[in-house]
Amino acid sequence: MDTGCSGCHNGVVVGGAMFRRFEVAEDYRRETGIKEVDKGRFDVTNNPADMYVFKVPGLRNVAMAPLYFHDGSVKTLPEAVRIMAKVQLGETLPYQATKAIVIFLGSVTGKVPQNFAAAPVLPTGGFAPASGIGTARLTK
Repeated sequence: MDTGCSGCHNGVVVGGAMFRRFEVAEDYRRETGIKEVDKGRFDVTNNPADMYVFKVPGLRNVAMAPLYFHDGSVKTLPEAVRIMAKVQLGETLPYQATKAIVIFLGSVTGKVPQNFAAAPVLPTGGFAPASGIGTARLTK
């Protein structure tokens, strides 16, 4: 919170509830070495105000979700934290501050349920509505 991350990354999922301009203080591409320019929401809305605007991601379980950023250009969480501080806040974080933020992000990481990636088992034999829901007969 002292660094300023909670201005965008807040709430139950530590973010994910808003859209914000990316690279407020510094050029993101210079920090990551990425060549292709992603214009963010502008590509959808064609509104110049949406240039480089992206959805702020929720940070729950972010420690288990590399690659980082909208383009997957960053491989490690410490590097993502360092780049975010620089391009969004204009801050160069010392090693200890970066480490503390990474440890915090690890603390909002939960155990993934064993069946997380399993495909759901769907009923067979046609439509079977729940009791009393959708049971009206269709007429021609």
